[in-house]
Amino acid sequence: MDSERPKPPAAGMGRPKCALNKTTRAAKEAIALAADELGGAERIVEWAKEDPKNESAFWTTIYPKLLPLTVGGDPENPLHMLQWPLPKSPLDQP
Repeated sequence: MDSERPKPPAAGMGRPKCALNKTTRAAKEAIALAADELGGAERIVEWAKEDPKNESAFWTTIYPKLLPLTVGGDPENPLHMLQWPLPKSPLDQP
């Protein structure tokens, strides 16, 4: 006699794609609330303008978190990568 209980229909499927777990969602909400309490967007701009290092931190650490992780392209209009040569370093000379 099999005494196992039947599994729910969605058992083992996991979270839907791109769905945040409850802890991550709660942490992001707490950070957003704190940012609002500290002055919101106006304060972030003020902070970034206080010091060039702050502005660099904004563009290199904070802002990229808003960008998508992957970039999709259109086969009819492919993305083109542009590259510039790096300047010669004094260490490259013999």
